[in-house]
Amino acid sequence: MLRYLIIIFCILFISQVNFAQRNKKEVVKVVDASAKRDTTPKDKSAKSEGPKPYKTVIDSSAVSQYGLITVHRVKEKWYFEISDSILNRSMMAVTRYSKTAAGGGIYGGEEVKRQMLHWEKGPANKLFIRSNTIVVNSPDSSKPIFQSVLNSNSDPIIASFDIKAIKTSANNKSYVIDVTDYFNGDEQSFGLGSVRKQLLKLKSIQKESSFINRISAYPINIEIRTTKTYDIVPLSISSSPSPSPGNYLPSGIDAGFVTMELNTSIILLPKDVMKKRMFDNRVGYFFNQRGLFDENSQKADKETFVVRWRLEPKNDADKQRQLKGELIEPAKPIVFYIDPATPVKWRKYLIDGVNDWNVAFENAGWKNAIRGENWPVNDTTMSLEDARFSVIRYFAADIQNAYGPNVSDPRSGEILESHIGWYHNIMRLLRNWYMIQAGATDPRAGKIEFDDELMGELIRFVSSHEVGHTLGLRHNMGASSATPVEKLRDKNWVAANGHTSSIMDYARFNYVAQPEDGVTDLYPRIGDYDKWAIKWGYSNINSSSEEDERSQLNKMIIEAYKNPRLHFGTEISQYDPRFQTEDLGDNAMKASAYGIKNLQRILPKLVEWSNKDGQSYAELEEVYDALIGQYRRYMGHVAKNVGGVYDDPMTSDMVGQPFRPVPKATQKEAVSFLNKYAFTAPLWLMDMNIISKIRPESGIEVINSIQESALNTVLSPDKLIRLMEFGNKDGYSVDELLTDLESTIILKGGETNIYDRNLQKIYISKMISLLTPGSQSSIGISVGTPSGRKPLTVNLNDSDVPSIVRGHLTKLRKIASARAIEPRSAVEKYHYDDLQMRIYKALKGDKGD
Repeated sequence: MLRYLIIIFCILFISQVNFAQRNKKEVVKVVDASAKRDTTPKDKSAKSEGPKPYKTVIDSSAVSQYGLITVHRVKEKWYFEISDSILNRSMMAVTRYSKTAAGGGIYGGEEVKRQMLHWEKGPANKLFIRSNTIVVNSPDSSKPIFQSVLNSNSDPIIASFDIKAIKTSANNKSYVIDVTDYFNGDEQSFGLGSVRKQLLKLKSIQKESSFINRISAYPINIEIRTTKTYDIVPLSISSSPSPSPGNYLPSGIDAGFVTMELNTSIILLPKDVMKKRMFDNRVGYFFNQRGLFDENSQKADKETFVVRWRLEPKNDADKQRQLKGELIEPAKPIVFYIDPATPVKWRKYLIDGVNDWNVAFENAGWKNAIRGENWPVNDTTMSLEDARFSVIRYFAADIQNAYGPNVSDPRSGEILESHIGWYHNIMRLLRNWYMIQAGATDPRAGKIEFDDELMGELIRFVSSHEVGHTLGLRHNMGASSATPVEKLRDKNWVAANGHTSSIMDYARFNYVAQPEDGVTDLYPRIGDYDKWAIKWGYSNINSSSEEDERSQLNKMIIEAYKNPRLHFGTEISQYDPRFQTEDLGDNAMKASAYGIKNLQRILPKLVEWSNKDGQSYAELEEVYDALIGQYRRYMGHVAKNVGGVYDDPMTSDMVGQPFRPVPKATQKEAVSFLNKYAFTAPLWLMDMNIISKIRPESGIEVINSIQESALNTVLSPDKLIRLMEFGNKDGYSVDELLTDLESTIILKGGETNIYDRNLQKIYISKMISLLTPGSQSSIGISVGTPSGRKPLTVNLNDSDVPSIVRGHLTKLRKIASARAIEPRSAVEKYHYDDLQMRIYKALKGDKGD
């Protein structure tokens, strides 16, 4: 986010500079208007050229296609024939890359933009395209307030076309327009847009080398494939101190031009708008939101509804059967096709990842609701870019990621299609995760190249997770916290329940299970929460009104929340330690201790596992860094308990309090863990058999980094604010936190080593900075809303924090002074002399040398 803010700032700055420079250089020339006035008499009866006869425009040479819009190609011209039956009908335009230039981090199949629009008859034989942005709404068009909403929400006209011909029949009228120049051009609505061009260092379109490849018509959509060539922003060495946004594509540097292909799908949105299901923050769904003005409401409100596919019974008889508890097939199932560019050996696993969700849909009354299929390569009527089809796209890229978006109708939340993207190098990420988290318990993980069966099952897990997003489900980062840590070691329990209740959590693999436990179910699967969430979102509710449906759904949630495995934990909470990525179990300290035992088991094996004749130690370095990263995650999981607050989404008809501070005993347990595993240097990580092969240093910086990160986390201003808020009575206080930290960092006995001394300097520097902490914000989430953070800003200078810190620094200076008198080594004396001088200057307010 910071990166994009900087880019936007730079764009604005550059535009301001250019504007100022133009003002300096331009000379205003005064011209005598009368000298240029055309005094030739005008024929008042003359009119601008209007529509021609239909056969004159669409002559016998026309090649025509019939569909949502009739498409004619006449020589080098492309014409749309727009029926008046689709005027003012809502449509969705989705533009994607079809082919891209290499090196820009963009890939064929990825979305460029989406836009809701409609065609409209204008005056003077014009046809318009209007963009629709639904920001506010009024539910009753018969009320005066509806007109007020319309008056404040005029949609922009994004294109205007002269009507070239009109075709009239008994029941219909259609208008012919020339779209050649429009789609050959650089229109923002169906092209890259100004921001994307700036990020890719592209300037203006080259019309002579840009063209329409083809336009295809289908019953509810049209597909427009274009080739666009751009020249690049001139290469130059700038002396400006302002950073220039974006990066040049390699082909642009080589040739001065960049060529790519785009595909725009314009799809007709349903005339029968799907019934909305209103959002509830106790269930994790993506949502659409807009302002709502109702004459019966005493305030401006917000209408928030979830996104989901339209699953409907085939007929009324099926509907009645379903309401009685029978499973029925939907009239239109959800189908995901596999990109034919996908390596053949992985296709089965991607399909399995789609089909896995049927068990969840059965919980909502549907059978065979979703399926994966191979793309029918011989069907020329189908296109991968066609917005009617949902596809799992394969990208030959070194990005270690996958994503699952969806395109929804902004009026109702109905999901129309999805293009899941998975990058080739997600397999490298899976290899590293699984080797480090499961290498102690699964012998198959002890090699650089996994067997196809193991990698296929890991790909299947990723496929299921991303499909979950396309069904409307958000991450449920709290799911894993519903599993007691010791159950993660119970072979039978894990086999029956899985190690997390949701595949939508970032609970990758079971790192808690020990080798002697015999646990073999190590990766996530569709869990209890996933089945419940699909039931809530996709069950047909037999209700008499929207209010009745909400009441029934609310009762479902209240009943479900009696089971902790069905709870939702938001992915945006900064303060609830149960809602974390990559963690397991209901106690981070216990789970992390088990995880560290497994890291200690596999560390000595990394050299053997990564060895490959004739290759460098690059693989060893990668997996060692992955192990260090896992260790750091464990420290982070634990540290979030300090100053933590439990946040249970609740409504007023539920029992309990939504916000509760993490118990004092749990916070002290967390600090004790950090004292043992972070602030006492984990020297076992410094395996010189590994380090001597991958770097010239001894690895001291690795330990320093782990310790400094943990210390910065527990002493962050955000946590200090909450410790002060809740520590006044029986809670954990700032004074107790500092005392507990110092018991290990400063006061532990024996001779100090280089890690101890470095950590003490880090701690003292952090404490000195807290003498003048300034104003800080405690991140919060607005109650009852789907998103949006509500910060509490506190001036810590006027709080107890500087006072407590000053008191501790005064004591620490005395300790350093005493230890400097009787040091165990010369270096130790220098160290304590240095510490007491740093503290002395800080307490005096002396910032000099």
